[in-house]
Amino acid sequence: MSSAAPRTTGQDHLWSVDEHLEDILATVRPLEPIELQLLDAQGCVLVDDVTVPVSLPPFDNSSMDGYAVRVADVAGASEEFPAVLEVVGDVAAGQAELLQVGPGQAARIMTGAPLPPGAEAVVPVEWTDGGLGAGPVTGMRARSLAPEGAEGQVHVYRPAEARAHVRAKGSDVKAGDRALEAGTVLGPPQIALLAAIGRGTVRVRPRPRVVVMSTGSELVQPDEELRNGQIYDSNSFALTAAARDAGAIAYRVGAVADDAETLRSAIEDQLVRADLMVTTGGVSVGAYDVVKEALESVADEDEAGSGIDFRKLAMQPGKPQGFGSIGPDHTPLLALPGNPVSSYVSFEVFVRPAIRTLMGLDDVHRPRTTATLTADKALTSPKGRRQFLRGTYAEGTVTPVGGAGSHLVAALAHADALIVVPEDVETVEPGTAVEVVLLG
Repeated sequence: MSSAAPRTTGQDHLWSVDEHLEDILATVRPLEPIELQLLDAQGCVLVDDVTVPVSLPPFDNSSMDGYAVRVADVAGASEEFPAVLEVVGDVAAGQAELLQVGPGQAARIMTGAPLPPGAEAVVPVEWTDGGLGAGPVTGMRARSLAPEGAEGQVHVYRPAEARAHVRAKGSDVKAGDRALEAGTVLGPPQIALLAAIGRGTVRVRPRPRVVVMSTGSELVQPDEELRNGQIYDSNSFALTAAARDAGAIAYRVGAVADDAETLRSAIEDQLVRADLMVTTGGVSVGAYDVVKEALESVADEDEAGSGIDFRKLAMQPGKPQGFGSIGPDHTPLLALPGNPVSSYVSFEVFVRPAIRTLMGLDDVHRPRTTATLTADKALTSPKGRRQFLRGTYAEGTVTPVGGAGSHLVAALAHADALIVVPEDVETVEPGTAVEVVLLG
């Protein structure tokens, strides 16, 4: 899950974004593979290549309801001069024993049924009289064939080329082909393919279990009454949703009051179901920042190698950060700042890559691109800090949304990108090319 605690340095050291992220990704390790039933493996990452044991489809079969015929017997057929064939029986989907279609014969065949020996093509029922001797089947009559088991003749009014309306054996995938590569995230289409080739279980890395906990005595839950000095807890909802969006199984813990013993107890209780813990709030230098106190007390009782390092990063928003591991299993913990935008940006920059690393993915980062800045005025950024501004991206351009304040939740709700302003840039003029992290 994780290795030893992260490196530490002097209290006044200002970490770069890249240094902090590198430390996280060097500490977090992919989860151990397990064998899961197909539906339980949804959203998980495949560990091994999967080879096709049997071709799909496994036999030549009909793509239409109709009649299996020999090409020569329907050559030149028309409505004026139909081919009249003897119906030798029915071929249904799943039928094991097949009829033999000889010269001048046809077999009623259902969609998905195996092409019987001797037949070379399938003529749709709409090209026939349906075995009823009443002209081409149209309208509602096109939806049904002659009564099951009825024998007799069928009139065919159009010719058919060889293999017409026949799905060839192996036309989807052939035995021995690689169905899925290791590293594939299993979604509904991939699970369908695994089931189609007969795989009931698959070896995957499980989805990480992420516990999200917000801290602060001022926080109350949505739908509760706000009293003077209180605010609603949005961070735990935002980060839990973000963790699920990243591929994790996420558990939200209600806001914990600013009491070190209460917080410590809550953290210890949650460790049993956590592959990664995320806290938000209480990591700056204020007098009431009890997260530090609680985490340090948890680490003091843990095995050697555990511990949380609280840092100052050269970024805006999100300067205060904490990272390390706690508990007997050295569970990784990321402590994020409490301002909503700081919290969310920190998640995207640091927590999401950690979750994707636990999943065993090679590419753990959001896609990035270059876009032209469209704005009414130049953007400003503090010297020496990497700034992440909210924006909307469209057709190679990006427009800032809201200001730089780390409390502007409404602006965040309308953003689908982060505009990245490097540490050595203090002003970005409209029309300038900027780096953009795509959130959608």
